[in-house]
Amino acid sequence: MEAIKVLFTGDFCPHNRMETFSKDGNYAAVFNDFIEVFKNNDLNVTDVECPLTATSSRVPKIGPYQFASPHTIGILQYANIGLAAMANNHMMDCGAEGVNDTINICKKAGIATVGTGANNTEKRKPFSTVIKGKKIAIINFAENEFISVPGSEVGANGMHLVNNYYDITAAKKDHDFVLLMVHGGNEFYSLPSPRIKETYRFFIDIGADVVISNHTHCFSGYEVYNGKPIFYSLGNFIYDWPEKQQADWNFGYVVKLSITDKIDFEIIPLKQNSGVPGVFKLDEEEKISFDLKLAQFNKIIGDDEQLASSFDAYCNSVKRMYEAFIEPGFGKTIASLRARGFFPKFMKKRKRLLLLNLARCEAHRDVLINLLSK
Repeated sequence: MEAIKVLFTGDFCPHNRMETFSKDGNYAAVFNDFIEVFKNNDLNVTDVECPLTATSSRVPKIGPYQFASPHTIGILQYANIGLAAMANNHMMDCGAEGVNDTINICKKAGIATVGTGANNTEKRKPFSTVIKGKKIAIINFAENEFISVPGSEVGANGMHLVNNYYDITAAKKDHDFVLLMVHGGNEFYSLPSPRIKETYRFFIDIGADVVISNHTHCFSGYEVYNGKPIFYSLGNFIYDWPEKQQADWNFGYVVKLSITDKIDFEIIPLKQNSGVPGVFKLDEEEKISFDLKLAQFNKIIGDDEQLASSFDAYCNSVKRMYEAFIEPGFGKTIASLRARGFFPKFMKKRKRLLLLNLARCEAHRDVLINLLSK
């Protein structure tokens, strides 16, 4: 059969200088020499990391709010993006209005969406298409970090192993190939946790033909498990942050799948918004450095002991931050004084919201379990 070409990118958040290029219609300055990567594919897919909306609505959360102007949809059109994966921890930042605006803008632009919806059924519904006579499903879900809108059923499809099992196995019965996009992991950490490796392999075992992950804002390695590829993080695709220069933030890759009776792939590295705004191919020296890092990540991923040791070191590196998250006054005496009004309450609304997020988000919970068990 003729190969089916499907390309996946990492996180797309077209704010700051990207909004200026978009407003001016200068899409060539966004993509530069990288635009050719999007040509001659049967489907281009990107992770839209923020709502494209003009609303002033904001949901209560901990951490930065991300959003971009509606006109930035033109950036996706210019690159011939056919599917926007929207299950992630920023798509809900502007509430139901921001989500609905983004879905409607994509629809008007002829771009399909997956991973969000007005109710649980819509959120979990796979994107389904037929390419060159083969039926392909793309399923998108995210770890449970601010993926819901308070007081509304609108939200993103969450990681829930029971639901994920049923959705993947059902899609496999009706499709020739099931491609899985997961938004999760520990931000700024270039490796999967042992839990993530085990979980993504499980998704392959139950029917996924490929797993592609995003969220960490730095690229990771990959493995081929039982003949099926797992990419643990593509890194950022377009995410302009002027304070980030020549950092892990600025380098990533896209994956081009070549699907026949099996799935082959090509990794195409990139640099984005590092000094010069926009996305570019790597020069020769940068490509050598990228290949060395990728090989190092792959080696660690392939060794369970090294992977566990690396994650333990990561947890120790963020120990103070997590202790600050969870260390209010504690003990019987303090509790008694607090009950009598002689000691201040530390558990204010924002503190409760922070702790709720730490408890329900799988990536944060991994670190808590590691640190609290010592």
